[in-house]
Amino acid sequence: MDNIKTERYLNLLLEKTYDAQRGYSNAAEATERVQLKNWFAKQGARRTLFAASLTGELKGMNKTPELDGSFTGDMHRGWMNIKAAMSPNTDESILEECLTGDKSAVKEYDLVLEHKKVLPPTVVSILETQKDEIQATVNKVKTLENFAHHQHL
Repeated sequence: MDNIKTERYLNLLLEKTYDAQRGYSNAAEATERVQLKNWFAKQGARRTLFAASLTGELKGMNKTPELDGSFTGDMHRGWMNIKAAMSPNTDESILEECLTGDKSAVKEYDLVLEHKKVLPPTVVSILETQKDEIQATVNKVKTLENFAHHQHL
């Protein structure tokens, strides 16, 4: 088992997780709909738990976890804010950006899981569970996006 590769993979996903947590927090602030606000906040809280789990694994290997998100994530959140401010259907545009972010996260998890032979089995289990939950969120966001679109036709 290669701890250096495992550390790199987990830190990559940890950055992505922080980005998602902040993105959902921004989304919760941007929407006026209470149900969406609560759902976005719940997703942000789930990503916080994901980060705690990844951090715990890194610390268990005596490795230093990343403590912040990425520049790309900062740019994506900035774009989300601009797009929401300019869009007549704010909720739909916010959901679209959440969908983009989570689809990207699923791809990152898939890339890391391609190397699961070098990862500890506990890490593989955590990553597969998190990826499955993010994929379920992608499916839910698609449903919410369709609903938001039809509300403004």
